[in-house]
Amino acid sequence: MIGGMSSPDESGGSWTLLTGHGHVLVEIARNPQARMRDISAVVGLTERTVQAIVADLEAAGYLTRGRTGRRNRYTVNPDSLFRHSAQEGLRVGPFLDLLAAADESAAAGSRPAADAGGSPSAEVPSPEPTGPGAGILPT
Repeated sequence: MIGGMSSPDESGGSWTLLTGHGHVLVEIARNPQARMRDISAVVGLTERTVQAIVADLEAAGYLTRGRTGRRNRYTVNPDSLFRHSAQEGLRVGPFLDLLAAADESAAAGSRPAADAGGSPSAEVPSPEPTGPGAGILPT
């Protein structure tokens, strides 16, 4: 354990890379017709928390809500900007596209997802080093 945080491969880690808002936004981008119950199960938050996050995202312009029959349908605004100054001027659309494509690739047995032009998109390289001496840092 470094700096009080668990490493990602230890069970029961105390942090995630995305916030609850990020997880909910990604899940809605993947499945715009998902129910709060479904989103809650995927992201590991209570339905009430997911409802509050969706309200935040809608109020900030990241989502619009519409109805299809009796179900809500959400539309993500890909031109919304990240809120943190470290990503100033960057839009959320490409980030969500990347995560949605990664999800589609995993679901298709790691077949690369096709981009809008129908050609396979580039695979994201694994962050883990491989080969002899992999993971050993020079001292």
